[in-house]
Amino acid sequence: MSSIISKTPRAAPRLLSWGALVVAGLCLLPMLAVLIAALTGGTDTIAHLADSVLGRYAANTGLLVILVSLGTFAIGVGSAWLVTMTRFPGVRLFEIALVLPLAFPAYVLAYAYTHVLDHPGIVQTSLRHMMGWGPRDYWFPDIRSLGGAAVMLVLVLYPYVYLLARASFLQQSGSTFMAARALGSRPLVAFWRVSLPLARPAIAAGVLLAVMETIADFGTVAYFGVQTFATGIYTSWFSLGDRTGAAQLALCLLTFALLLAVLERKQRGQAKYHDSSQGQKQHPPIELAGWQAAAALILCGLPVLLGAVIPVISLLSLGIGSEQDLFSPRYIGFVRHSLTLAGLAAGLTLVAAILLGYFQRMQPGRLASGANYVARMGYAVPGGVIAVGLLVPFAAFDNALDAWMRATFDVSTGLFITGSIWLLVFAYMVRFLAAALGAYEGGQARVHANMDAASRSLGKGPMATLRRVHLPILTPSLLTALLIVFVDVMKELPATLIMRPFNFDTLAVQAYRLASDERLDGAAVPSLVIVAVGLLPVILICRQVGRR
Repeated sequence: MSSIISKTPRAAPRLLSWGALVVAGLCLLPMLAVLIAALTGGTDTIAHLADSVLGRYAANTGLLVILVSLGTFAIGVGSAWLVTMTRFPGVRLFEIALVLPLAFPAYVLAYAYTHVLDHPGIVQTSLRHMMGWGPRDYWFPDIRSLGGAAVMLVLVLYPYVYLLARASFLQQSGSTFMAARALGSRPLVAFWRVSLPLARPAIAAGVLLAVMETIADFGTVAYFGVQTFATGIYTSWFSLGDRTGAAQLALCLLTFALLLAVLERKQRGQAKYHDSSQGQKQHPPIELAGWQAAAALILCGLPVLLGAVIPVISLLSLGIGSEQDLFSPRYIGFVRHSLTLAGLAAGLTLVAAILLGYFQRMQPGRLASGANYVARMGYAVPGGVIAVGLLVPFAAFDNALDAWMRATFDVSTGLFITGSIWLLVFAYMVRFLAAALGAYEGGQARVHANMDAASRSLGKGPMATLRRVHLPILTPSLLTALLIVFVDVMKELPATLIMRPFNFDTLAVQAYRLASDERLDGAAVPSLVIVAVGLLPVILICRQVGRR
């Protein structure tokens, strides 16, 4: 922060400071509630879980993390290297197309591929027809398995690694790579020994983001019958009615998630050491021809084909033959509920991000940095954990309030807070505030400190400066943040399943419910709507990639 701002650290009004601290405290609340509920619930439940399912949850979650890490690393880094450092037919198209799977929730891919690869699906049916096999005459990989869930997650999460690795490769100087080539190293060896180590922090950050999304996933693993911590929390809360067990499982998952968040933070802090030679020219791209160009075309085309093209075709074929009417009053209600939740959550999250970001700019120091760090922790916390962390204290408050109102006024207040959409909107804010903060701070870099000084010299206070100087300049970044949070809320499933008010289903809940009943043709319709909305931020990302 510039010296001008640093000399007036107390210029921000008390309202701004308290607002930012309240937001940070609210973000910390679900994590503290999970911790307290887990530690005060006794040891009988956790002992029973340890003897029965805890080991299975841990093993499945750990194996899923390993498989997704390896898969996203291989596809993300390999495709980023090919489109950045080589030239082959269609490379410009793949620069953008490789981002498209980011628009798909993993559970939507699970529905699409179950229709294609399951026993009654088109692939196995065609095999039996062509080969004359009976139902038990052959072996085929089971899509409804941990391996199948890992593949679905890899196909939608590798763009995190691709985007960060590509940006890192673009920033690298060509001098080191050309020096390795001049010393006799082949392109692949030079990539492995020079380019890859320089991009390691960015790649590690992308892989860790993919891992955090993996441990937060519920829809895919639940549909495929894979028992993880995420499914265990939902089962304990709803199927078994065991609040203590749900809180203790949530604490296990929260601990793992926060450990990953610390690792990601450290990687991000080290992610600038490859910029030392940025002023030097980039090395010329390697021209590929013949079988090399064909191999590059296949390697870049497969993730797009498997992660976007085939799922869309599968969902369209299912949706066209279904009896689901997107324009019926019932479906219009699902759409309206989804848009209402997403709009409210996006607006509230954006306001919270502005409060925290501007507070850190006006009052730089440990307090502001700590508040921002706490607010960012939510992106590492799965939606199911946040749901449990909010329902435990607010359900206790609702029960106490209802008991007092009954005893005093003979009036029942019912679920005053936990039965409203506002607690769910609050959960969304905690979950996705980090995304809005990232977009806001990225745009704030364009607001020079001299602009603040000029505004103050004209007699404008901090809030007037925010309103008249910062917000107009930050409008593109704010719209991006608004759209990202909007789409993330549309796709969010575990928090919505656990916390939604009675008879307030969304498109994601409807898709999950129909798929759970094996009505994949019906689940295709809300899934396609979710994907269509998810394409909006992906198009923005693609435009930025194209400009660069």
